[in-house]
Amino acid sequence: MDLTTEYLGLKLKSPIVVSATPLSESIDNLRRMEAAGAAAVVLTSLFEEQIVLESGALDSDLSRGTESYFESLSYLPAFDDHYSSQDAYLRHLRNAKSSVGIPIIASLNGASPGGWTHFAELLEDAGADALELNTYSLATDPNRTSAEVEQGLVDLVGQVKRSVRIPVAVKLSPQFTSVPHLVRQLETVGADGLVLFNRFYQPDFDIENLDVIPRIAFSTPEELLLRLHWVAILYGNCHCDLAITGGVHSAEGVLKSIMAGAQIAMMTSALHLHGIEHLATVRADLVRWMEEHEYASIRQMRGSLSRRAVPDTSPFDRGNYIKTLSSYTLRKTAAHL
Repeated sequence: MDLTTEYLGLKLKSPIVVSATPLSESIDNLRRMEAAGAAAVVLTSLFEEQIVLESGALDSDLSRGTESYFESLSYLPAFDDHYSSQDAYLRHLRNAKSSVGIPIIASLNGASPGGWTHFAELLEDAGADALELNTYSLATDPNRTSAEVEQGLVDLVGQVKRSVRIPVAVKLSPQFTSVPHLVRQLETVGADGLVLFNRFYQPDFDIENLDVIPRIAFSTPEELLLRLHWVAILYGNCHCDLAITGGVHSAEGVLKSIMAGAQIAMMTSALHLHGIEHLATVRADLVRWMEEHEYASIRQMRGSLSRRAVPDTSPFDRGNYIKTLSSYTLRKTAAHL
């Protein structure tokens, strides 16, 4: 059974990849992921904003009191003893590369054009096999048009591509008016892969204390449908590698992702819910299903349920909207007869 696939120029032993998760911050966990069948791991994101905040706090601590007391310079902490999240991330990346044999993909969330390129270069120098740009950003400025938002994204991807030699994937939000057009623009500036889709973590309202509080929830298999829909539309209409993240919890989710047209299926929430060894279960179930249905390789099934492969494309278009509403109305009417 040939489970191999290729993503961002990397030859992977299977399409099962671990997406960004705090679980990967442990070298021991990375070894367990590899042993359980992970073909690659995406590390958690390095956030430029966090580094800037740390730098500002350090500068404030180092300068406090120096304008009043010259003697205070003698008891300032040694800067060499300070390790920022940037230092820790790069050190962990190097350790990860030396500890496991599977590809390690670094993730970056920048806040400025110079920051994206600067930190991308650092991650490349630290040994990352590829780079995932976590473009988690919300358009809250009413004076900024959607075209400006998209052009800003395209520009930063182009800047990062010109600054590094390793492959670059772009993790997108689903909240764009024309995903295919944006993808074509990203291809023109050199994007090597697309990761669909980022999950926006919505804050909740505490109505008793009149406060807005952060909330995080694990993905559910139902979230996979949106990813399948767009990957199936993009397959065959773009040259970028395609990855699905969000809602992959089982071998069935992996199979659907591949049939839609993705090279890989990423999972995180399932590992938090069922443990890292769940990867081995998913891989075994994947092999079993392929044997039962006489598939010899992953490549054989890729794109078999994409928009370009099915005889009736209406499920991917407006026709699906009409069929779904009609079906619901008919069921509701029949229930009252």
